[in-house]
Amino acid sequence: MRHADDTHIRPEGISPHALGNDTLLHELEQLHRTRHETFLYGSEEALKRHTLRTGQLEAEYLHRFPNRQVTASRTRAGARAREAAARVESLPE
Repeated sequence: MRHADDTHIRPEGISPHALGNDTLLHELEQLHRTRHETFLYGSEEALKRHTLRTGQLEAEYLHRFPNRQVTASRTRAGARAREAAARVESLPE
């Protein structure tokens, strides 16, 4: 339950700046997990809120962790390498 004297709580939820690192990551995981269902079955307002909140939390995460680890396979070059390897594997011997 929200209290009127809780200064960092807004009608949209707790300010991303006020969340601890673990809570921020947990909230992001929850939003990413529920995105597809919200997209398919949520009202227009629910989808707008989901999109806005996800953007706010992602921006805060990137602000806090600008040098986060990027996995090579999650880059364009990594994707091309995966595609090339798949083509080689599919060739008859």
